[in-house]
Amino acid sequence: MGKALDGVRILDFTHVQSGPTCTQLLAWFGADVIKVERAGAGDITREQLRDIPDVDSLYFTMLNHNKRSVTIDTKHPEGKQVLEALIQKCDVLVENFAPGALDRMGFTWERIQELNPRMIVASVKGFGPGPYEDCKVYENVAQCAGGAASTTGFDDGPPVVSGAQIGDSGTGLHLALGIVTALYQRTQTGRGQRVLAAMQDGVLNLCRVKLRDQQRLERTGVMKEYPQYPNGKFGEAVPRAGNASGGGQPGWILKCKGWETDPNAYIYFITQAPVWAKICNVIGKEEWATDPDYATPVARLPRLKEIFAEIERWTMTKTKFEAMQILNKYDIPCGPILSMKEIAEEPSLRKTGTIVEVDHPTRGKYLTVGNPIKLSDSPTEVRRSPLLGEHTDEVMAELGYSPEQISALRTAGAI
Repeated sequence: MGKALDGVRILDFTHVQSGPTCTQLLAWFGADVIKVERAGAGDITREQLRDIPDVDSLYFTMLNHNKRSVTIDTKHPEGKQVLEALIQKCDVLVENFAPGALDRMGFTWERIQELNPRMIVASVKGFGPGPYEDCKVYENVAQCAGGAASTTGFDDGPPVVSGAQIGDSGTGLHLALGIVTALYQRTQTGRGQRVLAAMQDGVLNLCRVKLRDQQRLERTGVMKEYPQYPNGKFGEAVPRAGNASGGGQPGWILKCKGWETDPNAYIYFITQAPVWAKICNVIGKEEWATDPDYATPVARLPRLKEIFAEIERWTMTKTKFEAMQILNKYDIPCGPILSMKEIAEEPSLRKTGTIVEVDHPTRGKYLTVGNPIKLSDSPTEVRRSPLLGEHTDEVMAELGYSPEQISALRTAGAI
């Protein structure tokens, strides 16, 4: 059986993380992704954060699996002709250049439509239309401008950016959905269209519960599930909530046995209302199940710090895995704080293809993240990232260029 996106050809003008996240996902689903790079240099992440001299970095390899690489000098007249031929043959052009860069290359939306009316042009930008639309944006800037940083961290500290790349990779995932949606609509209309995913918008979409809380705060002046309640103060904007849950079930990160030496000996514990009696039994506070000061969610809200302190006295006597094993018997929601080392060594993640070992011709074997989305009829095979320009001759031949023409273009510096 073929792959889900067999027959879809992507012209990949992306670099660094946001765009490559998108195109890698499409490649995993079977699209033919042709990554266009500069000869001699390529995607800047090939050399960023290198751990082996003169070898493509993990930063690059982990974002560019299953793609083909061609080198084209788009400023060279003959190189521009090659690019025009590619546009005519491809279904989607994906780019995350600085604002206006594609236009300055001579490939405006109107010009691309002349070459291929079915072409979908998908772009990652920092901001949508508005006062900041011409600004360049990076991961942490997007987290700050999208509302994530102001609501992350503890109330007595500064804003904090997340280790999760919700600005770059998060926006890339949004863009991939937009592209697949546009491809589906094209089956009905026969026309291409533009797809935009702004990083600020993507981060905000992932922070929607905080926009929810902003409106609740403006209406009531207080949010009882936040740790600032009942003794702290609420201002005009949603405060940082530490490790409080974003939903209606109070949760917190608690120390487990070994926390003094292991920075990840912690567990996330949720005091879910339906299992409150079981929680009381497990931690040895059976009387709380019927005590009117603790028996109901409303009664517990002003006492959450005390409650979590008592639960922590119990979790500190168990490793995070021992605590999980006990709590799961009673359907008490919890989760260990897993380090990247623990995740990399987890056999079940290898078995499902969430963590994959890949062999690279110059790097050797390394671990990477596999496709997080599993299709029953289209399993993902993760193939290594391409060497710079590895597929230039192959793609040129597919465009109809003879070996002699390819050699002449290379001599001219067009490819």
